[in-house]
Formats: sequence, C-alpha cells, structure tokens
Amino acid sequence: MLPGRRRGDLQWSWEPRPALLAVPLALIAVVTVVDVLAPPEVHLGPFLVAAPAVTASFAGPRTTAAVGALAVLAQSMVAIMRTSLTDLNHTLQITALVLISVIVTFFAYLRERHERELTQLRSIAEAAQQVVLRPLPHRIGPLRIASVYLAAEAEAQIGGDLYAVARTAGASRFIIGDVRGKGLEAIGDAALLLGAFRAAAHRQATLPALVAHLEGTVSSDLDDPTSGGDEAEDHGESFITAAVLDVADQESALHMINCGHPPPLRLHGGKVTPLEVQHPAPPLGLTGFDPSGFTGEVFAFEAGDVVVLYTDGVIEARDTKGEFYPLAERVAAWSGMRPQALLSILCEDLLHHAGGHLGDDAAMVAIERMA
Repeated sequence: MLPGRRRGDLQWSWEPRPALLAVPLALIAVVTVVDVLAPPEVHLGPFLVAAPAVTASFAGPRTTAAVGALAVLAQSMVAIMRTSLTDLNHTLQITALVLISVIVTFFAYLRERHERELTQLRSIAEAAQQVVLRPLPHRIGPLRIASVYLAAEAEAQIGGDLYAVARTAGASRFIIGDVRGKGLEAIGDAALLLGAFRAAAHRQATLPALVAHLEGTVSSDLDDPTSGGDEAEDHGESFITAAVLDVADQESALHMINCGHPPPLRLHGGKVTPLEVQHPAPPLGLTGFDPSGFTGEVFAFEAGDVVVLYTDGVIEARDTKGEFYPLAERVAAWSGMRPQALLSILCEDLLHHAGGHLGDDAAMVAIERMA
C-alpha cells in the first residue's frame, strides 16, 4: 500500500531541541544582565516569566520546571546585587515568578499527557487499519497490484472506503467499495463487508453467488435492530456501493458485477475506457428493491493492460474553481507506468488538485496483467 496520508510509526519524546531551549536560557541571561546594570528605578525582572512560559510551549514539565527554577534563581541574584532578598519589590517579583512557573509547569504536564494519549490512539488506529484494511500484495498470480488510501480527516487512518483481494483456484477476486456516511458506523460497515468478502470469496463458485452472499450479509446487518444504528433512520438510507471483479489467470478478460459504484478504468494502448456495465445492480443493502438478481459482465483485460479501481472521493475532488478531478485524463497521460508508480503520481496530483485537502475519503487500486 502506498503511504498516502497514513501515519508511520509514531514515537513521542519530550526532550526539547537544543536550539529551542536556547531561547528561554538566552532570555534569562539577557534580562538578568540588563536588570543588574539598569538604573535603580528600572526593573526588568517581570520579563523573566516569559522564560518558563516559552519553554512550556515545546518542552515537558521537567524541563519547564528547571527553566522556571533557573529564572527564580536569576531573579534572586538580581535582588541581592541591587538591594536585598527582603526588598518588598523583589520579594513580590520572585513570588509571582514562582507562582507562574508552577502554573505553566502544570499545563506542560497536561499537554504532555494529552499528546501521549493522542499518540496511543493513533497507534490503535493504525493497528485497526491493518486489521480492517489489509495492505494488498504487490503481486498475485499474473497480476501486479498497488493500492492507496487517502483519509479526508487529518487525524484519521481509515474511513468508509474499502478494498480487498482474495486468491481462489486459478483466479483473483477484487472488491472496492464505499460505505454511505462517515465515522465509526461507516468503519463498522466497511469491516463487515470486508470480513464477508474474505470469508466467502474462495467458497462461492460464481461471481453472482459471491455478490448475493455479500448482499445478504449487508442487508441482514441493516435489518438487525441491535446493530447500533439510528432507529429512526430509514432502511433505504444505508447502503454500500461496490464493484466486485473476478480475474482468471488463463483468460484475457475480467468478470465484474457493479453495485452502484463508479466504473473502473481500463488503460490499453494509451487509451482509457470506462468499464460500464449494461446491467448495473443497486448498491449493497438496496437490492431488496430490485429482485432481478446479479449478472456478471465480461470485459477484455489483456497482457499489459492496467485497470484502475477507485471510489467517488477521487473523481469528486474539486479544485479552487469547483472543477472535478479528471481521473481518466490523468490516467491516460501517465500510461506505461507500473501500478505503484501510477498511483503514486495520481495521489500527488489529486492532492494538488484539491489544494492539499480532500472533502471525502479516497481509495484507488491499480491492477496490471503481466501475462
């Protein structure tokens, strides 16, 4: 899987950088020297409170407390050299400095604890993504594969978009889908569909039987009153668009059932062709409104061809002028690339087109037939 916006291994450290720590230390030194040399009516001691306050913005509580103690010591030296520690003015300055140092040290502790908890949550999110949205193999049978997932939320690792591949006897089966909605409920629905696909892909002999099984799993979950959904939500408002593909090793073609999902793009000889089905099925969870069943359709998939699967977060990304991302045009422009290189440049171009921020999660899978 390409990195996209996924976070890598995060480690937290509360040791401040020397360059940053030099700022409050230099401030203490400068204020101390100037305050000692200043006329009697000039008092610069109050400026020392900035040292622990600045330190608390980037360092942990121990370093903040140490800088605060150093500032108090500097203020005490100024008091001794100018008058005495018992001087009312210096006593009040030292007292205020101690109080402020304690307060900012406490806030540094709270910030450190919050960031530690956030790091742990990110680690859990990454682990959940590895379980729910497993990285696709770079090669399976005669196919070369690459995938990328871009989360719309800056801190998110996974959303309602999904993809998976399963190896069967002499064939590879793929699914890409998009769950309606966002948040934990969408992630739960995506995990449900992915689990059903992985469990049944090698057991269902035909593609229509596999999709029928997936539909039954999704529909039964939507009908379950204990599934945790909003009781007032209408059944017809929950669904999953999906495209399910069957690619045989010895056949220069692919079989597909499209359940309301954007059509994959086939790159052949520098030209891009959308794989539009003649008999699209409703999204999973809505097929009860269309009892006609599922029909697989066949498309050419020859050696050297690349098929790009994607979710609507890709083609619905807008630039500053409100124009959608021209995925087919971009894929054609970068023909001849291997799947991983193609998705890498598409990912960068997509984020550039959207100004660095996507309005919806986006996923892409590129499949190349090598022979």
